[in-house]
Amino acid sequence: MSSKESAAITQLLSLLESRYAIRVLWALKDGHHQTFRLLQDSVGQITPNTLNTRIKEMREAGFMSHSGEGYYITQSGLDLMKRLSDLQGFSVKWVTAQAKKAAK
Repeated sequence: MSSKESAAITQLLSLLESRYAIRVLWALKDGHHQTFRLLQDSVGQITPNTLNTRIKEMREAGFMSHSGEGYYITQSGLDLMKRLSDLQGFSVKWVTAQAKKAAK
């Protein structure tokens, strides 16, 4: 991996590891616009201040935007969520394995 590629991955992971960042995008991945309140409810247990910060960061990154109908995920955000979609299947397998391990 080139240093340019490494820097790009580091920058993206730094953004996504912020608390609730992926959950905000995940809440929008179905393509429906959401008001601030609905987005807050969809993410769950996120404070308004933290949600405002994540929205600002995700908008600046080009992963989400806002229209008269509310917040929505952009094509770039959808592309990212598509690439992360394998996490859903992996997470189910992982949780099952962890439960079996704990039961032993």
